[in-house]
Amino acid sequence: MTNAIHVTSPSLPPLAEFIPYLEKIWASRWLTNNGQFHQQFEAALADYLGVKYVSVFTNGMIALQAGMQALRITGEVITTPFTFVATTHAIHLNGCTPVFCDIEPESFTLDPEKVESLITPRTTAILPVHVYGNPCRHERLKRVADTYGLKLFYDAAHVFGVRQDGQPVASWGDLSMLSFHATKVFNTLEGGALVTDDPALKRRIDFLRNFGFQDEVTVVAPGTNGKVDEVRSAYGLLQLKYVDAEIAKRRRVADHYRAHLQGVPGLRLMDDQPGVKHNYGYFPVLVDAQVYGMTRDALYEKLKANGIFSRRYFYPLCSQFPTYRTLPSALPGRLPVAERVAEQILCLPIYADLGDCALGQIVDAVRAGKRNCI
Repeated sequence: MTNAIHVTSPSLPPLAEFIPYLEKIWASRWLTNNGQFHQQFEAALADYLGVKYVSVFTNGMIALQAGMQALRITGEVITTPFTFVATTHAIHLNGCTPVFCDIEPESFTLDPEKVESLITPRTTAILPVHVYGNPCRHERLKRVADTYGLKLFYDAAHVFGVRQDGQPVASWGDLSMLSFHATKVFNTLEGGALVTDDPALKRRIDFLRNFGFQDEVTVVAPGTNGKVDEVRSAYGLLQLKYVDAEIAKRRRVADHYRAHLQGVPGLRLMDDQPGVKHNYGYFPVLVDAQVYGMTRDALYEKLKANGIFSRRYFYPLCSQFPTYRTLPSALPGRLPVAERVAEQILCLPIYADLGDCALGQIVDAVRAGKRNCI
């Protein structure tokens, strides 16, 4: 379908500007292992994000796993079912047990008021997710973590550049993981990072990222290969020049949706949170089938039939996948808010180059959905 409108489209920097970086890499023949662009990229990221230390990884999944190991997380980890499955897989693959906690109905983030009742003697950490760029209620989560001596490790894949009351959200907790996947606001094709303000933790992370090597002959711990090559590091450096313009263009799309879909019966749009500088990575809507006149799934199929590809994100819940659905915290009825949201959520297309004509098609199709079913 040549004229299809996809749910997202990656932004690429000008190719002509990338070629000089490649020429330097070709000339140096230094392709990986902490090269000049790798070092420059980490420093530039820390400066842009307003954080102390950044360790870049080849992808966010490996960063999640390494972060858990760096924090020495064991036993049970309280987390959200309303997230991309990498969050839960990282817990499982580290030999820990995910304990699912319900979410807040407005932000879709982990509900701090429900965390405390799930803590057991085996609980060592809380792993919340900033969903769609909406920051979690950090101060409340931090109080719970501090009271019970738990690690607080954020999956911050959706909050690149997001700030709340001027504070970078990526600086919260003991550690935060960022994703630079191709679908994200800021991408390095594939990539991720861990953010911390602790220099000792930064050193431990960097050992774990490189097989556990401290120096040429010393391996301090079992590690992985999470290093980022020079090509993607250089690409990331160049991308940083354009990310603010990318976010501004995405905001234009979000503003268009709000102007033309606000007030459609049965559709709930997410508003910007007070005091939050958003990055507009996603545009989710909730579809109330009884009021809208069409189920979320019916609207999804109708859009697809018209060449518009939305996404039921996140559906199904992580707690409903075979590996996790028999856990006590995943049993039906234990997560009522998350279960309802997962049945109603639909993310509409949003990316920097989404033009007015395509936006008009999407808005018209969504607004017509109810009329066509009455």
